[in-house]
Amino acid sequence: MANRLHEFKDTAALAEGLADTVAAALKAAIAERGAATIAVSGGSTPKQFFKALSARALDWPKVTVTLVDERFVPADNARSNHLLVAENLLQGNAASARFLPLYRQAATIEEAARLASGDIAAVAAPFDVVILGMGNDGHTASFFPGGDRLAEALSLDTPRGVITMEAEGAGEPRLTLTFSSLQDARLLVLHIEGQAKKDTLDKALSAGAEVEMPVRAVLNRARTPVDIYWAP
Repeated sequence: MANRLHEFKDTAALAEGLADTVAAALKAAIAERGAATIAVSGGSTPKQFFKALSARALDWPKVTVTLVDERFVPADNARSNHLLVAENLLQGNAASARFLPLYRQAATIEEAARLASGDIAAVAAPFDVVILGMGNDGHTASFFPGGDRLAEALSLDTPRGVITMEAEGAGEPRLTLTFSSLQDARLLVLHIEGQAKKDTLDKALSAGAEVEMPVRAVLNRARTPVDIYWAP
């Protein structure tokens, strides 16, 4: 099955359309299994979507929200994805959702990854929904070109869970879910906005190595076809 591109006239329309799709997927999961899981990404792109989703009428106490990746910074740090999600998604109706952070107050980032992996392992797999972003360098999650554990992160032989990642383009050291954790989500979305990101996507969809543009692993090897949501 091929990946699917969903184009919208503007970012506001995209946010509402994606919120409708995700809410329907979460409702279906709750109806079928009594609970739902969603892993979301950071950055400025998903803010409108987060706010739209938070307004949807769902049985939010039955929804577990976690992060695709996180900087190794405390939750009150302005650059943390935790803070972004808390301020934009875990509001209104969605304030009663269960939130599972990746950052842990630990002596080392490796210990934080171990602790987060244990909690992730207690959540039913696969995720019901995964929302990925993409950088202009072709990274997704914290799968950065040149990352010190990129090959390990992208290998299906690496178990589900959280590993560390350091890369020149990443800024702070990162915690990231492995490719095996993400690639079989029941709904797998790549959310991008702007012409520059569309150009990056087109390049990623052309022939080339995953190490150069790690998003290619998701586009080419994910078990679930990727629903690409884009607006100019």
